[in-house]
Amino acid sequence: MARPRKPLLSTDRIVETARELVDREGLAAVSTRRLAAELGVSGPSLYNHFRTKDEILEAVADSVSALVDLSMFEECRDWRTALHDWAVSYRAALRDHPNIVPVLARGPGRRPAALRLADAVYGAMVDAGWPPSQATSIGALMRYFIMGSALGSFAGGFVDDASAYDPADYPHLGQAHLLAEQQEKIDERAFETGLGALLDGLAQQYEQVRV
Repeated sequence: MARPRKPLLSTDRIVETARELVDREGLAAVSTRRLAAELGVSGPSLYNHFRTKDEILEAVADSVSALVDLSMFEECRDWRTALHDWAVSYRAALRDHPNIVPVLARGPGRRPAALRLADAVYGAMVDAGWPPSQATSIGALMRYFIMGSALGSFAGGFVDDASAYDPADYPHLGQAHLLAEQQEKIDERAFETGLGALLDGLAQQYEQVRV
């Protein structure tokens, strides 16, 4: 009986395996040796696809950027609706892969999917009538807000222990120990509240630039 063949090593397979490793154990877990072991290959074989660990992490980051829906910028949606829907999709991608956010936060660099994302947002804002300089600022502002929301959970930052919040010391945190159990709901509501306020403010500015 013929021996089963190992799946051929490919760039996509390396990136997928590295992304799964980052998701499970964080950025520190990734090394060429560990990744080779996960793939069942020798370490040097990875160098046919990536020269360094940093290149692998850049590719993982770009694979997450590629998950963000950009179709709303190609459809006939107004700029505010498109920006809202894109922000929700972007946050969902980061929420599913939070450990790679520090790499994404460095900026798009040369990553193709990240550059397509930046190009789509900037182009849509300019096409909607925003001055180029303000379109750039909007892209940056949205990126700060979305990535900040993905870096950590507000609700998850409180412990499930009422004794940690002595009313004598923290008179307004009597219910703080209940936040963690409603983490997803609270964080989603906070994101939508902030996003709505941000878009309201931009809408006011838009009226001024269109005068």
